[in-house]
Amino acid sequence: MRILAHGIGVVRALPIPAVYFYVGAVLVLVISFVLLFALWRRPLLEASADGRGLPDPLSRILLSLPLRVVLGAFSVGLWVLTLATALFGTRISLLNFAPTFIYVMFWLGIPFLSVLFGNVWSSLSPWRAVADSVVWFLELGGREARPVLTWSGAWGRYPAAGALFAFVALELTKPQPDYPRTLAIAMALYSYWAWAGMAIYGRDAWTRSGEGFAVMFALLARIAPFAAREGRVVIRWPFTGLAGDDRTRGALVFVAVMLGSTSFDGFSRTSRWQDLITSLHGNLADSSQRTVDLATMGVNLAGLVFFIAAILATYLAAVALAEKLGGVRRSLIPDFVLPLVPIAAAYMVAHYFTLAVIQGQFVIPLISDPFGRGWDIFGTVDFAPNLALVSPQTVWYVQFCALVVGHVAGLAIAHDRAVVIFRDTRRSVEAQLPMLGLMVLYTSAGLWLLSRG
Repeated sequence: MRILAHGIGVVRALPIPAVYFYVGAVLVLVISFVLLFALWRRPLLEASADGRGLPDPLSRILLSLPLRVVLGAFSVGLWVLTLATALFGTRISLLNFAPTFIYVMFWLGIPFLSVLFGNVWSSLSPWRAVADSVVWFLELGGREARPVLTWSGAWGRYPAAGALFAFVALELTKPQPDYPRTLAIAMALYSYWAWAGMAIYGRDAWTRSGEGFAVMFALLARIAPFAAREGRVVIRWPFTGLAGDDRTRGALVFVAVMLGSTSFDGFSRTSRWQDLITSLHGNLADSSQRTVDLATMGVNLAGLVFFIAAILATYLAAVALAEKLGGVRRSLIPDFVLPLVPIAAAYMVAHYFTLAVIQGQFVIPLISDPFGRGWDIFGTVDFAPNLALVSPQTVWYVQFCALVVGHVAGLAIAHDRAVVIFRDTRRSVEAQLPMLGLMVLYTSAGLWLLSRG
Protein backbone atom coordinates (compact mmCIF):
# COMPACT_ATOMS: atom_id res chain seq x y z
CA MET A 1 0.00 0.00 0.00
CA ARG A 2 1.41 3.35 -0.96
CA ILE A 3 -0.72 6.07 0.59
CA LEU A 4 -0.77 4.75 4.13
CA ALA A 5 2.57 4.67 5.89
CA HIS A 6 4.36 1.63 4.55
CA GLY A 7 7.79 2.01 6.04
CA ILE A 8 10.17 4.53 7.49
CA GLY A 9 12.76 4.64 4.77
CA VAL A 10 15.80 2.70 3.67
CA VAL A 11 18.27 1.69 6.34
CA ARG A 12 21.50 3.58 5.62
CA ALA A 13 23.44 3.54 8.91
CA LEU A 14 23.84 -0.06 9.99
CA PRO A 15 26.63 -0.77 12.49
CA ILE A 16 28.13 -3.32 10.04
CA PRO A 17 28.00 -3.51 6.22
CA ALA A 18 24.79 -4.98 4.81
CA VAL A 19 26.73 -7.72 3.00
CA TYR A 20 27.54 -9.24 6.40
CA PHE A 21 23.83 -9.78 6.94
CA TYR A 22 23.59 -11.61 3.61
CA VAL A 23 26.54 -13.83 4.47
CA GLY A 24 25.22 -14.39 7.98
CA ALA A 25 21.77 -15.44 6.71
CA VAL A 26 23.29 -17.92 4.24
CA LEU A 27 25.59 -19.35 6.92
CA VAL A 28 22.65 -19.83 9.29
CA LEU A 29 20.77 -21.76 6.60
CA VAL A 30 23.76 -23.93 5.70
CA ILE A 31 24.59 -24.70 9.33
CA SER A 32 20.92 -25.48 10.00
CA PHE A 33 20.94 -27.81 6.99
CA VAL A 34 23.96 -29.71 8.35
CA LEU A 35 22.57 -29.91 11.88
CA LEU A 36 19.23 -31.19 10.62
CA PHE A 37 20.93 -34.15 8.96
CA ALA A 38 23.13 -34.81 11.97
CA LEU A 39 20.41 -34.65 14.62
CA TRP A 40 17.05 -35.13 12.85
CA ARG A 41 17.05 -38.72 11.58
CA ARG A 42 13.34 -39.57 11.83
CA PRO A 43 10.08 -37.65 11.27
CA LEU A 44 9.14 -35.66 14.36
CA LEU A 45 6.56 -33.09 13.34
CA GLU A 46 3.68 -35.37 12.42
CA ALA A 47 4.07 -37.32 15.65
CA SER A 48 3.64 -34.09 17.62
CA ALA A 49 0.92 -32.51 15.47
CA ASP A 50 -1.97 -33.75 17.62
CA GLY A 51 -0.67 -31.96 20.70
CA ARG A 52 -2.04 -32.16 24.22
CA GLY A 53 -5.54 -31.09 25.09
CA LEU A 54 -6.17 -28.09 27.30
CA PRO A 55 -8.32 -28.67 30.41
CA ASP A 56 -11.87 -29.56 29.41
CA PRO A 57 -13.52 -26.54 31.08
CA LEU A 58 -11.21 -24.16 29.23
CA SER A 59 -11.76 -25.95 25.91
CA ARG A 60 -15.52 -25.81 26.37
CA ILE A 61 -15.38 -22.07 27.00
CA LEU A 62 -13.12 -21.34 24.02
CA LEU A 63 -15.23 -23.44 21.66
CA SER A 64 -18.61 -22.56 23.15
CA LEU A 65 -21.50 -21.36 21.04
CA PRO A 66 -22.14 -18.21 23.15
CA LEU A 67 -18.54 -17.05 22.66
CA ARG A 68 -18.77 -17.75 18.94
CA VAL A 69 -22.00 -15.76 18.72
CA VAL A 70 -20.49 -12.81 20.58
CA LEU A 71 -17.38 -12.78 18.39
CA GLY A 72 -19.48 -13.17 15.26
CA ALA A 73 -21.77 -10.30 16.23
CA PHE A 74 -18.73 -8.14 16.98
CA SER A 75 -17.16 -8.92 13.60
CA VAL A 76 -20.39 -8.23 11.73
CA GLY A 77 -20.67 -4.92 13.56
CA LEU A 78 -17.13 -4.02 12.48
CA TRP A 79 -17.95 -5.03 8.92
CA VAL A 80 -21.01 -2.76 8.90
CA LEU A 81 -19.03 0.13 10.41
CA THR A 82 -16.21 -0.29 7.91
CA LEU A 83 -18.58 -0.40 4.94
CA ALA A 84 -20.52 2.60 6.23
CA THR A 85 -17.39 4.69 6.71
CA ALA A 86 -16.09 3.69 3.30
CA LEU A 87 -19.40 4.70 1.69
CA PHE A 88 -20.39 7.77 3.66
CA GLY A 89 -17.29 8.95 5.52
CA THR A 90 -14.72 11.49 4.45
CA ARG A 91 -12.89 10.84 1.21
CA ILE A 92 -9.55 11.63 2.91
CA SER A 93 -8.01 8.21 3.51
CA LEU A 94 -6.05 9.04 6.65
CA LEU A 95 -9.17 10.49 8.30
CA ASN A 96 -11.42 7.59 7.36
CA PHE A 97 -11.68 4.46 9.50
CA ALA A 98 -12.05 2.01 6.58
CA PRO A 99 -8.56 2.15 4.97
CA THR A 100 -6.67 1.78 8.24
CA PHE A 101 -8.94 -0.99 9.47
CA ILE A 102 -8.82 -3.00 6.22
CA TYR A 103 -5.13 -2.64 5.38
CA VAL A 104 -3.71 -2.65 8.90
CA MET A 105 -6.02 -4.14 11.53
CA PHE A 106 -7.51 -6.77 9.24
CA TRP A 107 -4.84 -7.52 6.63
CA LEU A 108 -1.99 -7.54 9.17
CA GLY A 109 -3.77 -8.12 12.48
CA ILE A 110 -5.60 -11.36 11.63
CA PRO A 111 -2.45 -13.11 10.30
CA PHE A 112 -0.67 -12.11 13.52
CA LEU A 113 -3.46 -13.54 15.66
CA SER A 114 -3.60 -16.67 13.49
CA VAL A 115 0.11 -17.37 13.92
CA LEU A 116 -0.15 -16.88 17.68
CA PHE A 117 -3.50 -18.47 18.57
CA GLY A 118 -4.61 -20.63 15.65
CA ASN A 119 -7.56 -20.29 13.31
CA VAL A 120 -9.32 -17.41 15.05
CA TRP A 121 -10.86 -16.38 11.73
CA SER A 122 -13.29 -19.29 11.96
CA SER A 123 -15.00 -17.33 14.74
CA LEU A 124 -14.22 -13.80 13.57
CA SER A 125 -15.30 -14.03 9.93
CA PRO A 126 -18.33 -11.75 9.40
CA TRP A 127 -19.26 -13.68 6.25
CA ARG A 128 -19.34 -16.97 8.11
CA ALA A 129 -21.25 -15.37 11.00
CA VAL A 130 -23.97 -14.05 8.69
CA ALA A 131 -24.20 -17.41 6.89
CA ASP A 132 -24.49 -19.24 10.20
CA SER A 133 -27.25 -16.86 11.28
CA VAL A 134 -29.21 -17.42 8.08
CA VAL A 135 -28.96 -21.19 8.50
CA TRP A 136 -30.04 -20.92 12.14
CA PHE A 137 -33.13 -18.89 11.24
CA LEU A 138 -34.04 -21.29 8.44
CA GLU A 139 -33.76 -24.29 10.72
CA LEU A 140 -35.66 -22.46 13.45
CA GLY A 141 -38.53 -22.14 11.00
CA GLY A 142 -38.45 -25.84 10.24
CA ARG A 143 -36.65 -25.54 6.89
CA GLU A 144 -33.50 -27.42 5.94
CA ALA A 145 -30.56 -25.34 4.76
CA ARG A 146 -28.84 -27.22 1.97
CA PRO A 147 -26.35 -25.97 -0.65
CA VAL A 148 -27.53 -25.68 -4.22
CA LEU A 149 -24.65 -27.77 -5.56
CA THR A 150 -22.30 -30.36 -4.09
CA TRP A 151 -18.68 -29.26 -3.98
CA SER A 152 -16.68 -31.86 -5.92
CA GLY A 153 -13.29 -30.48 -4.99
CA ALA A 154 -12.17 -30.47 -8.61
CA TRP A 155 -11.29 -26.77 -8.46
CA GLY A 156 -9.29 -27.19 -5.28
CA ARG A 157 -8.06 -23.87 -3.91
CA TYR A 158 -8.03 -22.08 -7.25
CA PRO A 159 -11.16 -20.04 -6.38
CA ALA A 160 -9.52 -18.91 -3.13
CA ALA A 161 -6.30 -18.07 -4.99
CA GLY A 162 -8.32 -15.95 -7.42
CA ALA A 163 -10.05 -14.12 -4.56
CA LEU A 164 -6.76 -13.41 -2.79
CA PHE A 165 -5.17 -12.28 -6.04
CA ALA A 166 -8.01 -9.81 -6.58
CA PHE A 167 -7.35 -8.25 -3.17
CA VAL A 168 -3.59 -7.95 -3.55
CA ALA A 169 -4.07 -6.60 -7.08
CA LEU A 170 -6.27 -3.85 -5.65
CA GLU A 171 -3.70 -3.08 -2.96
CA LEU A 172 -0.58 -3.18 -5.13
CA THR A 173 -1.58 -2.13 -8.64
CA LYS A 174 -4.28 0.52 -8.36
CA PRO A 175 -3.35 4.17 -7.81
CA GLN A 176 -4.80 5.27 -4.46
CA PRO A 177 -5.85 1.78 -3.32
CA ASP A 178 -6.95 3.23 0.02
CA TYR A 179 -9.56 5.57 -1.46
CA PRO A 180 -12.63 4.89 0.73
CA ARG A 181 -15.20 4.64 -2.08
CA THR A 182 -13.01 2.12 -3.91
CA LEU A 183 -12.78 0.04 -0.74
CA ALA A 184 -16.57 0.14 -0.36
CA ILE A 185 -16.98 -1.39 -3.83
CA ALA A 186 -14.31 -3.98 -3.08
CA MET A 187 -16.01 -4.94 0.19
CA ALA A 188 -19.36 -5.34 -1.56
CA LEU A 189 -17.89 -7.48 -4.35
CA TYR A 190 -15.94 -9.72 -2.00
CA SER A 191 -18.94 -10.14 0.30
CA TYR A 192 -21.02 -11.22 -2.67
CA TRP A 193 -18.29 -13.71 -3.60
CA ALA A 194 -18.21 -15.14 -0.08
CA TRP A 195 -21.95 -15.37 0.51
CA ALA A 196 -22.84 -16.57 -2.99
CA GLY A 197 -20.23 -19.31 -2.74
CA MET A 198 -21.51 -20.42 0.65
CA ALA A 199 -25.09 -20.47 -0.61
CA ILE A 200 -24.18 -22.50 -3.68
CA TYR A 201 -21.60 -24.92 -2.29
CA GLY A 202 -22.14 -24.80 1.46
CA ARG A 203 -20.40 -22.92 4.25
CA ASP A 204 -17.68 -25.44 5.04
CA ALA A 205 -16.75 -26.27 1.46
CA TRP A 206 -16.51 -22.65 0.34
CA THR A 207 -14.61 -21.61 3.47
CA ARG A 208 -12.01 -24.31 2.77
CA SER A 209 -11.66 -23.66 -0.95
CA GLY A 210 -13.23 -20.40 -2.14
CA GLU A 211 -12.99 -17.74 0.56
CA GLY A 212 -9.48 -16.42 0.01
CA PHE A 213 -8.92 -14.85 3.41
CA ALA A 214 -10.23 -17.94 5.23
CA VAL A 215 -7.82 -20.21 3.33
CA MET A 216 -4.88 -17.88 3.95
CA PHE A 217 -5.55 -17.47 7.66
CA ALA A 218 -6.10 -21.22 8.07
CA LEU A 219 -2.71 -21.92 6.47
CA LEU A 220 -0.97 -19.39 8.72
CA ALA A 221 -2.81 -20.85 11.74
CA ARG A 222 -0.99 -24.14 11.17
CA ILE A 223 2.12 -22.39 12.49
CA ALA A 224 0.40 -21.67 15.81
CA PRO A 225 0.91 -23.66 19.03
CA PHE A 226 -2.89 -23.96 19.42
CA ALA A 227 -5.47 -25.84 17.34
CA ALA A 228 -8.97 -27.28 17.62
CA ARG A 229 -9.14 -31.08 17.45
CA GLU A 230 -12.37 -33.05 17.76
CA GLY A 231 -14.14 -30.46 19.85
CA ARG A 232 -11.17 -29.70 22.05
CA VAL A 233 -8.40 -27.08 22.02
CA VAL A 234 -4.91 -28.59 21.99
CA ILE A 235 -1.48 -27.10 22.54
CA ARG A 236 1.39 -28.32 20.39
CA TRP A 237 4.88 -27.35 19.28
CA PRO A 238 4.83 -24.44 16.80
CA PHE A 239 5.04 -25.42 13.11
CA THR A 240 3.96 -29.03 13.76
CA GLY A 241 0.67 -28.25 12.04
CA LEU A 242 2.62 -27.93 8.78
CA ALA A 243 3.83 -31.53 8.85
CA GLY A 244 2.97 -33.80 5.94
CA ASP A 245 1.96 -32.89 2.42
CA ASP A 246 -0.86 -30.88 0.85
CA ARG A 247 -2.41 -32.56 -2.17
CA THR A 248 -5.24 -30.08 -2.59
CA ARG A 249 -5.31 -28.76 -6.14
CA GLY A 250 -4.27 -25.13 -6.33
CA ALA A 251 -2.40 -25.20 -2.99
CA LEU A 252 0.89 -24.23 -4.63
CA VAL A 253 -0.70 -21.43 -6.65
CA PHE A 254 -2.35 -20.05 -3.53
CA VAL A 255 0.92 -19.96 -1.58
CA ALA A 256 2.66 -18.44 -4.61
CA VAL A 257 0.13 -15.59 -4.56
CA MET A 258 0.93 -15.02 -0.88
CA LEU A 259 4.69 -14.99 -1.45
CA GLY A 260 4.75 -13.31 -4.84
CA SER A 261 2.49 -10.43 -3.85
CA THR A 262 4.61 -9.54 -0.81
CA SER A 263 7.79 -9.77 -2.89
CA PHE A 264 6.37 -7.49 -5.56
CA ASP A 265 5.25 -5.04 -2.89
CA GLY A 266 8.86 -4.78 -1.78
CA PHE A 267 10.20 -4.45 -5.33
CA SER A 268 7.59 -1.85 -6.30
CA ARG A 269 9.12 0.49 -3.72
CA THR A 270 12.65 0.25 -5.12
CA SER A 271 14.08 3.17 -7.07
CA ARG A 272 14.27 0.96 -10.17
CA TRP A 273 10.53 0.35 -10.26
CA GLN A 274 9.66 3.89 -9.25
CA ASP A 275 11.84 5.20 -12.10
CA LEU A 276 9.90 2.96 -14.48
CA ILE A 277 6.57 4.34 -13.27
CA THR A 278 7.88 7.91 -13.46
CA SER A 279 9.06 7.32 -17.02
CA LEU A 280 5.65 5.89 -17.91
CA HIS A 281 3.92 8.97 -16.52
CA GLY A 282 6.29 11.18 -18.49
CA ASN A 283 5.48 9.40 -21.74
CA LEU A 284 1.76 9.85 -21.04
CA ALA A 285 2.01 13.48 -19.96
CA ASP A 286 -0.45 14.58 -22.64
CA SER A 287 -2.98 11.83 -21.84
CA SER A 288 -5.93 11.96 -19.50
CA GLN A 289 -5.58 10.97 -15.85
CA ARG A 290 -7.76 7.93 -16.51
CA THR A 291 -5.35 6.74 -19.21
CA VAL A 292 -2.37 7.29 -16.93
CA ASP A 293 -4.03 5.36 -14.10
CA LEU A 294 -4.97 2.47 -16.39
CA ALA A 295 -1.44 2.28 -17.78
CA THR A 296 0.02 2.35 -14.27
CA MET A 297 -2.33 -0.43 -13.19
CA GLY A 298 -1.38 -2.47 -16.24
CA VAL A 299 2.36 -2.19 -15.57
CA ASN A 300 1.92 -2.94 -11.87
CA LEU A 301 -0.31 -5.89 -12.66
CA ALA A 302 2.31 -7.28 -15.04
CA GLY A 303 4.93 -6.93 -12.30
CA LEU A 304 2.69 -8.68 -9.78
CA VAL A 305 2.01 -11.59 -12.13
CA PHE A 306 5.72 -11.85 -12.94
CA PHE A 307 6.68 -12.19 -9.27
CA ILE A 308 4.01 -14.83 -8.64
CA ALA A 309 5.19 -16.71 -11.73
CA ALA A 310 8.80 -16.43 -10.52
CA ILE A 311 7.86 -18.05 -7.20
CA LEU A 312 6.14 -20.88 -9.08
CA ALA A 313 9.02 -21.33 -11.52
CA THR A 314 11.77 -21.43 -8.90
CA TYR A 315 9.80 -23.81 -6.69
CA LEU A 316 8.98 -26.17 -9.56
CA ALA A 317 12.59 -26.13 -10.73
CA ALA A 318 13.85 -26.99 -7.23
CA VAL A 319 11.32 -29.80 -6.84
CA ALA A 320 12.11 -31.22 -10.29
CA LEU A 321 15.80 -31.32 -9.41
CA ALA A 322 15.00 -32.92 -6.04
CA GLU A 323 12.98 -35.62 -7.80
CA LYS A 324 15.89 -36.33 -10.12
CA LEU A 325 18.55 -36.40 -7.41
CA GLY A 326 16.35 -38.44 -5.09
CA GLY A 327 15.40 -40.99 -7.73
CA VAL A 328 11.69 -40.47 -7.08
CA ARG A 329 9.26 -41.38 -9.85
CA ARG A 330 6.29 -39.44 -8.53
CA SER A 331 5.70 -35.72 -8.23
CA LEU A 332 7.03 -34.14 -5.06
CA ILE A 333 5.20 -30.86 -5.63
CA PRO A 334 2.59 -31.50 -2.89
CA ASP A 335 5.24 -32.62 -0.41
CA PHE A 336 7.11 -29.34 -0.10
CA VAL A 337 4.32 -26.76 -0.42
CA LEU A 338 3.73 -26.37 3.31
CA PRO A 339 7.37 -25.38 4.07
CA LEU A 340 6.65 -22.23 2.06
CA VAL A 341 3.99 -21.10 4.56
CA PRO A 342 6.39 -19.91 7.31
CA ILE A 343 8.36 -18.11 4.61
CA ALA A 344 5.19 -16.31 3.53
CA ALA A 345 4.55 -15.38 7.16
CA ALA A 346 8.14 -14.13 7.52
CA TYR A 347 7.78 -11.99 4.39
CA MET A 348 4.63 -10.41 5.83
CA VAL A 349 6.38 -9.56 9.09
CA ALA A 350 9.44 -8.21 7.31
CA HIS A 351 7.59 -6.08 4.77
CA TYR A 352 4.73 -4.81 6.90
CA PHE A 353 6.30 -4.40 10.33
CA THR A 354 6.54 -0.62 10.15
CA LEU A 355 3.08 -0.30 8.63
CA ALA A 356 1.60 -2.23 11.57
CA VAL A 357 3.57 -0.35 14.23
CA ILE A 358 3.20 3.17 12.82
CA GLN A 359 -0.13 3.16 11.00
CA GLY A 360 -1.73 0.91 13.59
CA GLN A 361 -1.57 3.77 16.10
CA PHE A 362 -3.96 5.81 13.96
CA VAL A 363 -6.80 3.47 14.92
CA ILE A 364 -6.88 5.10 18.36
CA PRO A 365 -8.08 8.53 17.12
CA LEU A 366 -10.10 6.97 14.29
CA ILE A 367 -12.34 4.97 16.64
CA SER A 368 -13.56 8.26 18.07
CA ASP A 369 -14.19 9.81 14.65
CA PRO A 370 -14.56 6.95 12.14
CA PHE A 371 -16.40 9.05 9.52
CA GLY A 372 -14.03 12.01 9.74
CA ARG A 373 -16.80 14.38 10.82
CA GLY A 374 -15.04 15.98 13.82
CA TRP A 375 -16.55 13.66 16.45
CA ASP A 376 -14.84 12.55 19.66
CA ILE A 377 -16.92 9.57 20.79
CA PHE A 378 -14.36 7.96 23.12
CA GLY A 379 -12.21 11.01 23.83
CA THR A 380 -9.23 9.72 21.82
CA VAL A 381 -9.41 11.96 18.77
CA ASP A 382 -6.48 14.09 19.97
CA PHE A 383 -4.17 11.10 20.37
CA ALA A 384 -0.90 11.81 18.54
CA PRO A 385 0.73 8.69 17.03
CA ASN A 386 4.45 8.36 17.66
CA LEU A 387 5.97 8.19 14.18
CA ALA A 388 9.45 7.60 15.63
CA LEU A 389 8.41 4.63 17.74
CA VAL A 390 11.02 2.38 16.15
CA SER A 391 14.35 3.31 14.59
CA PRO A 392 15.39 2.23 11.09
CA GLN A 393 18.05 -0.01 12.62
CA THR A 394 15.47 -1.75 14.81
CA VAL A 395 13.26 -2.27 11.78
CA TRP A 396 16.13 -3.85 9.86
CA TYR A 397 16.98 -6.24 12.69
CA VAL A 398 13.33 -7.31 12.99
CA GLN A 399 13.15 -7.84 9.24
CA PHE A 400 16.41 -9.79 9.16
CA CYS A 401 15.41 -12.05 12.07
CA ALA A 402 11.95 -12.67 10.62
CA LEU A 403 13.37 -13.76 7.27
CA VAL A 404 16.02 -16.01 8.80
CA VAL A 405 13.64 -17.65 11.27
CA GLY A 406 10.99 -18.17 8.58
CA HIS A 407 13.43 -19.80 6.17
CA VAL A 408 15.06 -21.99 8.81
CA ALA A 409 11.57 -23.15 9.85
CA GLY A 410 10.75 -23.88 6.21
CA LEU A 411 13.98 -25.82 5.84
CA ALA A 412 13.22 -27.89 8.97
CA ILE A 413 9.68 -28.68 7.79
CA ALA A 414 11.00 -29.70 4.38
CA HIS A 415 13.63 -31.91 6.04
CA ASP A 416 11.01 -33.60 8.21
CA ARG A 417 9.05 -34.44 5.08
CA ALA A 418 12.16 -35.61 3.25
CA VAL A 419 12.96 -38.05 6.05
CA VAL A 420 9.61 -39.69 5.31
CA ILE A 421 10.12 -39.78 1.53
CA PHE A 422 13.81 -40.71 1.24
CA ARG A 423 15.00 -43.71 3.20
CA ASP A 424 18.55 -43.63 1.87
CA THR A 425 20.67 -41.02 3.67
CA ARG A 426 22.79 -40.13 0.65
CA ARG A 427 19.79 -39.64 -1.61
CA SER A 428 18.09 -37.65 1.12
CA VAL A 429 21.03 -35.25 1.34
CA GLU A 430 21.31 -34.85 -2.41
CA ALA A 431 17.55 -34.39 -2.89
CA GLN A 432 17.37 -31.65 -0.29
CA LEU A 433 20.19 -29.57 -1.75
CA PRO A 434 17.80 -27.92 -4.24
CA MET A 435 15.50 -26.94 -1.36
CA LEU A 436 18.46 -25.45 0.49
CA GLY A 437 19.32 -23.51 -2.66
CA LEU A 438 15.73 -22.31 -2.89
CA MET A 439 15.78 -21.09 0.71
CA VAL A 440 19.08 -19.27 0.14
CA LEU A 441 17.62 -17.65 -2.98
CA TYR A 442 14.45 -16.52 -1.22
CA THR A 443 16.38 -15.23 1.80
CA SER A 444 18.87 -13.27 -0.29
CA ALA A 445 16.15 -11.86 -2.50
CA GLY A 446 14.10 -10.87 0.52
CA LEU A 447 17.01 -9.08 2.16
CA TRP A 448 17.84 -7.30 -1.08
CA LEU A 449 14.26 -6.09 -1.50
CA LEU A 450 14.13 -4.84 2.09
CA SER A 451 17.45 -3.02 1.76
CA ARG A 452 16.27 -1.28 -1.42
CA GLY A 453 12.65 -0.56 -0.47
